Amino acid sequence: MTATWRPSRPVRVEADSRAAGEPLHHHWSQVVGAGRAAEGLRANWQEHLRTVAGECGFRYVNFHGLFHDDMFVYRMAEDGPVYNFQYIDEVFDRLLEARVRPFVEFGFSPGDLAREKSTVFWWGGHGSPPTDLTAWAALITVTVEHWRARYGPREVRSWYFGVWNEPNFDAFFRGTRTEYYRLYAATVKALKELDPELRVGGPATSNFVPDARNEGETEDGTAFAVLERPEDAEALEWRPVWIEHFLDHCAKEGLPVDFVSCHPYPLAWVLDGDGRGMTFSRHASAAADDLAALRRIVDAGPFPEAEIHLTEWNSSPFPRDHTHDFPQAATFIVKSNLETIGLVDSLSYWTFTDVFEEPGAGATVFHGGFGMINHQGIVKPSFHAYRLLHTLGDELLARVDGAVITRDSTNGKISCLAYHYPDEVTTSVPVSEPGREVADETLATGGPRILEIDLSGLDPECLLTVETVGPFRGDALAAWRSIGEPEPPSREELGALRAVAREVPQETLKADAEGRLHLQIGMRPWEIVSLRQV
Repeated sequence: MTATWRPSRPVRVEADSRAAGEPLHHHWSQVVGAGRAAEGLRANWQEHLRTVAGECGFRYVNFHGLFHDDMFVYRMAEDGPVYNFQYIDEVFDRLLEARVRPFVEFGFSPGDLAREKSTVFWWGGHGSPPTDLTAWAALITVTVEHWRARYGPREVRSWYFGVWNEPNFDAFFRGTRTEYYRLYAATVKALKELDPELRVGGPATSNFVPDARNEGETEDGTAFAVLERPEDAEALEWRPVWIEHFLDHCAKEGLPVDFVSCHPYPLAWVLDGDGRGMTFSRHASAAADDLAALRRIVDAGPFPEAEIHLTEWNSSPFPRDHTHDFPQAATFIVKSNLETIGLVDSLSYWTFTDVFEEPGAGATVFHGGFGMINHQGIVKPSFHAYRLLHTLGDELLARVDGAVITRDSTNGKISCLAYHYPDEVTTSVPVSEPGREVADETLATGGPRILEIDLSGLDPECLLTVETVGPFRGDALAAWRSIGEPEPPSREELGALRAVAREVPQETLKADAEGRLHLQIGMRPWEIVSLRQV
């Protein structure tokens, strides 16, 4: 990335609203992430969920810690295991009331079943295999039987069931790949004995790598790729961790795989020429390349009909990356999702809320948290990205680099979405921690871009709305900085920030008497433009 200014290449897209379209699956709004189950007991977490479900269209939510001790699900007494589902019921009831379903993640181990305790996170997740797989299988059986009784078998069949989180990382799974496979087998068998139609998958590994570090039972620190410079990374072949081996193993053992999951964060962890660790953002379309590679692997493997769910994704996996609060995070979201149309069933943003405590609570109002909504309920630019993606129709009429035109099959209305990701930024949006300096530099990079949209076949003189999100437009962080970065803001300041974060310029346009509309506007770097029929 270089901080230069020059006019970027124009974006031109056109469509006839009466033309045949292709089915458009909204893989961006199928699943969204959250931190851990116990956070779902909080009032603001639940408020934020209702907001993103209602305005962004999310259908499922995935989180860690279902069986963690703060959910009080399992304990071992002298006369055997004791199960308690009150906290899970509270969280799941609230999900379903918000018309969102659980994308269940079975893990981590309850303390009384954990081989090692407090291996990860501030809240002390027990990222180790259960000491007793028979007891684990019984926990799965009793839990799902409870759900079937409470919500009905038909409802539970509409959920997804994933086994663990990132078992290739030592902090999350103090075991071997073989031990994970045994855990997967015990879980799958328990589920399918209850109901063969329950959908189960894995291995939820992270990340994509260009080397042999994960080809053995545990990660091999001596097998990391060595690069002289980050630019050399894309000459390598990046592949998802364990996926091919996992699918072959399950086929050999006769284990079902209803969906494949992994976490395609667009970051590289490699070694430099001196053998030191080096972390950097990969190229700007890494998500598209990685998901296409995964699609090819699944299509060619023993489970070609398996769905693909990327149960965690963001520009980085760092919960204090200030880029998450900036407009460029929103542009990256739109770019990546439009570039990956048709490749997977879901690409789950991590996360919808800053009510998130893996490293503990955020120390400031805007601390670089993953969330689309901050702890105090202020929406960020990333929220607007998903809100505008949700306005797209279910039929794709045109797609070019930087824009799409869609149609809603139920009413024939047209919607377009375009973005300006500056050519000068050749990587995925760079990480900015511990401070905002890199994010500020990234935001200041690039020149203007012309957007031209030509529509025909519209209803004569119909109305359309143009909406623009970007720097100082739906930009909560900029608003907070403009009033002196109060920490903490007063109640009055919070109310004003919540309001200004939703203030996005809109303009109404009218098609001509022949049902045509030509729009030509200039886009500033990192802006997102939505044009949709009223």
